[in-house]
Amino acid sequence: MSFNFTSEPDSKYSKFGKMEAPKPIGIEIAYKKGANKKTTNPDLEKQIQAILADSKALPKDYSFAVTDPNVERVTLCDELLERAPRSNLKIYSYTLHDGEGEQETIEQGGDEVQIANHWLLPAREFHGLWDSLIYEDSLKENLLSFMHTTALFSQKNVNANLIACNRLVLLHGPPGTGKTSLCQALAQKLAIRMNKSIYMHFHLFEINSHSLFSKWFSESGKLVQKVFGQINELCQDPTSMVCVLVDEVESIAFAREAISNNEPSDSIRVVNAVLTQLDRIRRFPNVMVLATSNLTGSIDLAFLDRADIVQYVGPPTKEAIYEIYRSAIANLQQVGIVTDREELPSRAELATATSKGNATSMLETLAEQSVGLSGRSLRKVPFLAHALHVQQDATTLVKFLTAMRSAVRRMQADKAMLGAKSDQVEVAAVAAATSDLSGSNGSSAAADERSVSM
Repeated sequence: MSFNFTSEPDSKYSKFGKMEAPKPIGIEIAYKKGANKKTTNPDLEKQIQAILADSKALPKDYSFAVTDPNVERVTLCDELLERAPRSNLKIYSYTLHDGEGEQETIEQGGDEVQIANHWLLPAREFHGLWDSLIYEDSLKENLLSFMHTTALFSQKNVNANLIACNRLVLLHGPPGTGKTSLCQALAQKLAIRMNKSIYMHFHLFEINSHSLFSKWFSESGKLVQKVFGQINELCQDPTSMVCVLVDEVESIAFAREAISNNEPSDSIRVVNAVLTQLDRIRRFPNVMVLATSNLTGSIDLAFLDRADIVQYVGPPTKEAIYEIYRSAIANLQQVGIVTDREELPSRAELATATSKGNATSMLETLAEQSVGLSGRSLRKVPFLAHALHVQQDATTLVKFLTAMRSAVRRMQADKAMLGAKSDQVEVAAVAAATSDLSGSNGSSAAADERSVSM
């Protein structure tokens, strides 16, 4: 549900001399299950405004508590600057769906094949996922804006012949950069922001790409049709928005021109079936496809041509790494594993700071030393630091940062060793191949010499 809380709106003059209302401050309110939203604390707006008024500046995705017993969590959607007006609020209210995703299966050759996971959104399983993903250059916000515009244009029946939009997003980049999690978080956030305003229900349908290859020849294309048949059924309800997630899409949309003549035609059938089904579900205005890939060079050009956005998601920068570590340390401080209550400043706060503490300098250095590690690896650093180097229930912030530095060095050493072993295996393979080639050439030459002498 989306509605506006407005009191006396602050105004300002535009460059045309007209009075303009400031942009509303987005507020997400998660209600507890079973709460009656109509009978919540009537002073809720005043509570939120009082909290905002008492804060000079707040970062986006900042969460805080209110006294309303029906409210589980309140989150600030946008960055709040020190002098920004605080009187105009746009509220997004929602309730989380409990439980894990439901496994979707179909029968194939007498076997039950799990083809997908299906969630009703917003789901508790993805609660907080958006906040944990840290990227540069407003990546998350731009993708969310794209999805919102796509849903809005579809709902308003914008002429697709005049304004092209296939409602297909491809995120690509190296493993461990959070592409799949970002897709899940985008679908979750869209469900929160558009809850009851455009669509009444939201679904996330995550296809298990690797399960679409049948052990029975020529059956894989039929499996693809059955999967998309279930998606078609969900799309029949015009009050529902369906987000389809295809992880590692290169496994079912690989480049047909790269398939050799020796490969079974079933491989080509799968690609053809995927492209055909994508075109068919496009007639539904309430479906959106999110795909991820580690190998964009292996994806069929026809699939790439259908994508509205092809977005690279790379390893975190040192600024993003700083925020990833800072959020992890803040959580450990909250639960008492790191005993210091010193709050590490955000990157935005550092930009205007006249001085910095020892712990902040250590964290900045650690972030710089961690460049090159994936987001997945970075999230493991605090755990490894405690398990391998702290080894006690609680410790100080400086000691924990020192332990994190040791964990990063160990992780980098392990990574370098794996790389060296990989190189050794590759060199050995090349040497063996060269040896075999030389041996076969020598045998051939000897045979030729014998045949000549005969």
